[in-house]
Amino acid sequence: MTDERLKIQIGTNISNLRKRQGLTQAGLAEKVNYSDKAVSKWERGESVPDILTLVSLAEVLGVTVDDLLQDPDALPEHTGAVQQAMDHVVQKTLKRKANKRIIVYLSSLLVWFVALFMYVVLSSAGIAKSWLAFFFAVPADAIVVLSLRSAWRDFRSNQTLISVIVWGCLLSVYMTLLVLWNVNVWRIFLLGIPGQLAIFLWFRMFRPVVGKEVKNEQESTETENP
Repeated sequence: MTDERLKIQIGTNISNLRKRQGLTQAGLAEKVNYSDKAVSKWERGESVPDILTLVSLAEVLGVTVDDLLQDPDALPEHTGAVQQAMDHVVQKTLKRKANKRIIVYLSSLLVWFVALFMYVVLSSAGIAKSWLAFFFAVPADAIVVLSLRSAWRDFRSNQTLISVIVWGCLLSVYMTLLVLWNVNVWRIFLLGIPGQLAIFLWFRMFRPVVGKEVKNEQESTETENP
């Protein structure tokens, strides 16, 4: 199978599956963090997504990567060598993604274990209201997950995680003042409004930049591998 034939094959599958899901090119592009122009080039067979993007596309479209690679005119038993090689790479990629999820789960579990440990120690020492440690575990957990995802250059959930950190910190401070010193400073949550607005505007501004960088990287790859 030639490179051009493979590009057209993948592009046709992406187009058909996208339309089956009722998505526009812009809608699909937003879900995989690319520009609609990049999606258009894929569907026209002018370029192909990289392996990680193929995995994301398969998840969004509700199919397997093999469905994106297969030739609609080929018999099921006649799978090409290119598809078999891609399947092997995809399996390795999915395994790495699964390992990353396990690391995230273990890290979150460690945060809550520390909170539980603090609660057990403090309550055993007769310190009242030691259950407040669980409130501080909420922003701490979000910080750990944010750090891991950022290190892996996975920024899809950053806006949500940063919001959890902001509101979790405000809630922790509020509950501490209320429970320990009986000070009701509910107005502290007003600080979260401009904070949340700033987060929204920042990611609103940042999203096109990310899309442009991804697009430039895609075009650079195409130039190096015509």
